[in-house]
Amino acid sequence: MARNELRPVVRLRSTAGTGSAYVTRKNRRNDPERMVLRKYDPVARRHVEFREER
Repeated sequence: MARNELRPVVRLRSTAGTGSAYVTRKNRRNDPERMVLRKYDPVARRHVEFREER
């Protein structure tokens, strides 16, 4: 069963400049703009914003 493009895989990159990243899925219908989540950065050892990269 093929995955559809309604819920694509997106990569979240740390804004702290450490190079850390998370991979998740998002719903394009509900969130058409770039996703921004506040998550833990293990290199910086604190919570920072992670922004979707394309």
